[in-house]
Amino acid sequence: MISSYILDFKNSENPFAMRRKTISDFLEYNTSIYVSDNLKSAIEKMAEDIKKTGIKHKDACHVACAIMANADYFISTDYRLLKYKTSDIKMMNPVEFIRELEVEKDG
Repeated sequence: MISSYILDFKNSENPFAMRRKTISDFLEYNTSIYVSDNLKSAIEKMAEDIKKTGIKHKDACHVACAIMANADYFISTDYRLLKYKTSDIKMMNPVEFIRELEVEKDG
C-alpha cells in the first residue's frame, strides 16, 4: 500500500479525532511505500495536467502520488475521481479491484 504527504494532510483535516487516529495508525502499520513532500514540485506539476480533466487539486495530487510511486491501481469510492482515465494507472472502486484480483488469481 502506498501513502503520501497529501493523504496525511487530508487526514489531518478530519474533524473526528478518533477517525483521524484510526486512519493514521492504519497507514503507519500498512504503508510499504511513502511519497514524501520532497517530490511536491513534480507531483504538483503532474497534478496540474490531471486537474485539466475536472479533478480537484487534492485528488489530482493523490493520483499523481500514486503514479509517481508506480502503483498499478488507484482505489477510490469517489465516482468523479474514478472518471479520470490514464494509461499510467488503473482507476477502480473497491469492488472492481476485488473482481480484478479474483480474475488474476483464477486466470
